[in-house]
Amino acid sequence: MSALWTSAEIEAATGGRASAPFDVTGVTFDSREVEEGWLFVAMPGTVADGHDFVARAFAQGAAGALVSRPVEGPHVLVDDVPQALEALAIASRARMTGSVLGVTGSVGKTSTKEALAAALERRHRGKVHRSLKSYNNHTGVPLSLARMPRDSVYGVFEMGMNHEGEIRALVALVRPHVALVTAIAPAHIENLGSMDAIADAKGEIFEGLEPGGTAIIPNDTPYRDRLLKKARRHAETILTFGSGDADVHALHAVRADNGGSLVTARLESTDLTYTIAQPGEHWVSNSLAVLAAVEAAGADLAAAGLALGDMGGLKGRGERHRVALPGGTALLIDESYNANPASMAATLRSLGEEKVEGRRLAVLGTMLELGEHSDAAHAGLAPAIREARVDEVILVGEPARRLLDALGSDVAAILVPDAAAATDALLARLAPGDAVLVKASNGIGLAKLVDRVAGGAATCST
Repeated sequence: MSALWTSAEIEAATGGRASAPFDVTGVTFDSREVEEGWLFVAMPGTVADGHDFVARAFAQGAAGALVSRPVEGPHVLVDDVPQALEALAIASRARMTGSVLGVTGSVGKTSTKEALAAALERRHRGKVHRSLKSYNNHTGVPLSLARMPRDSVYGVFEMGMNHEGEIRALVALVRPHVALVTAIAPAHIENLGSMDAIADAKGEIFEGLEPGGTAIIPNDTPYRDRLLKKARRHAETILTFGSGDADVHALHAVRADNGGSLVTARLESTDLTYTIAQPGEHWVSNSLAVLAAVEAAGADLAAAGLALGDMGGLKGRGERHRVALPGGTALLIDESYNANPASMAATLRSLGEEKVEGRRLAVLGTMLELGEHSDAAHAGLAPAIREARVDEVILVGEPARRLLDALGSDVAAILVPDAAAATDALLARLAPGDAVLVKASNGIGLAKLVDRVAGGAATCST
């Protein structure tokens, strides 16, 4: 494998000093992720200092380390490790001659990022780099950039935020040619104070557009015009996606035999008919955003359509498991990674569309970072649960009591304190033919429920 970075290149980018020549083929700041030949970045932390894990990283095969104090083994010594990682990210972006696409939004940004990377990868195998997991913050974005191979044809990067100004700083590193906002929803409203402020914070992604760049904006949001106003200051081209008069819209979309959707979309240059493996109306919207970005990047639309038909669910974001039970199987839909009112409503609609032989169950945990809006947001999910014809709901965490009260006697529901109690409650109820949706903010820990209930279950695409 060719070198991702040489020690001389790391020195030049960071202003550091190498103890000895070495080459690396990967970069990480998590010693548990280190692979043979990688660079370990010894990030300082409030709980643990990465320097304490340098020896472990070398034992696992690290070829070098980025450090702010001398260590045993090949290393580059710098004054400030986080600043050095950012400098490495800047150098990586500077040497990349392909096209860069940036994604943000309150809902669906990781799923859309993954779908977009898959759509581009279909034609350019091994030449598309993307940010892994949800590495979308002030450390994750620089790491994702530093990992980008020098010969990448496309780079796809996710950017998130909790406060005003965070995306502005991130997009200055990413410098995308195409900047996409998936949706605006009340995620992190506790920190930002209003929906207008959330829209403005997401709109910061347009500030980093390269000259001649394209902004892609959701049409189906009350904040469309606010985003358009922001985009006009920075983008040469603006595309909207969604329904109505959107530049990229579905001429028709129907449920496919596999549970996903069959869509014919109108784009700027052509009409395209394709299937989506993932169920739900929100995935139709995601696919339109992906195709708008693919077209803006000048990539292959037909290949993108094929990729959307093959794409499976992501862990914590729609992955589907067949759980073996005495007498048959049940379907578990894993949406445990994140939740806000918009994404809760969207996935509940998908559950309502699911063909089931048994019952529809939902394990719904607290939605975090809603501040003073929390009570109303939780209670406001009651209509979506009724419309989805959910037979029984297990609610997790005290803030969900507002939803319990709002459901009244219409839907069988219980409130439990934590993920462990929710797991026990679900296992006591789950029967062959059932379909269960598991969704909450990540901090509630329902991923542990999924791991225990799914166990060795097979993932599935239907």
